Amino acid sequence: MSSNSESEIPFQAKIVGIPIYKRILLKISGESLSGRQDSIILPEAVSFVSEEIKSARELGVEVAVVVGGGNIIRGQMFRQSTIDRVSADHMGMLATVINSLALQDHLESLGLPTRLLSAVHIDTLTRTYTKREAVRHISEGRVVILAGGTGNAYFTTDTTAALRAAEIEAEVLMKGTKVDGVFDDDPVGNTSAKMFDTLSYMEVLKRRLRVMDLTAISLCMENQLPIVVFNLFTEGNVKRILSGEKIGTKVQG
Repeated sequence: MSSNSESEIPFQAKIVGIPIYKRILLKISGESLSGRQDSIILPEAVSFVSEEIKSARELGVEVAVVVGGGNIIRGQMFRQSTIDRVSADHMGMLATVINSLALQDHLESLGLPTRLLSAVHIDTLTRTYTKREAVRHISEGRVVILAGGTGNAYFTTDTTAALRAAEIEAEVLMKGTKVDGVFDDDPVGNTSAKMFDTLSYMEVLKRRLRVMDLTAISLCMENQLPIVVFNLFTEGNVKRILSGEKIGTKVQG
């Protein structure tokens, strides 16, 4: 059962070697928790993601997580409907809270202390996000799950991830996807698509590559926050990246 008490037993890291980052923000999509198209939240998928997060904590890395809500609802689904865009985006924010609650429970079942902070005020389920609270909890070894987007309409959870990473002074934004990195074309439809090992922020912006939305990329560029785009569903990838292996595509400078 999820707990927001201050009396958790500290998680003991199994530090082997020195990770290349001390504090990370991991961005995962809502679809990452669904596993397949006919499932909204698949426990096995949530468990897999939780184990990957645990592997980071075992290295002694401080972890914050931003989860999307696309497995439940996306605001843009209602662009042609009578539902207002702002209301639709608010519905999407609530979807991220649902996903965050599922992830929190799985993490705590693994013995990881957590804190769920939301930009949307739902006092009976979460605590309200502030930078001070987020930094305090992450410094104390809790996995901090950041829900509710930015709390404002018209902003994606990619932008949320970039904003929160900058606010908590994360050293890298790790974006977990279902493909191995950033490609010059859709690797699902084009088997000859080339994957980039590294990219600059300006290359991403100019070529409009599908890394993150343009606002998120601009935020990362302004704050010199590197982005690593990688396949979250290759077991052990999170640990490999944190151990210094060149996995996925790195966007910087």
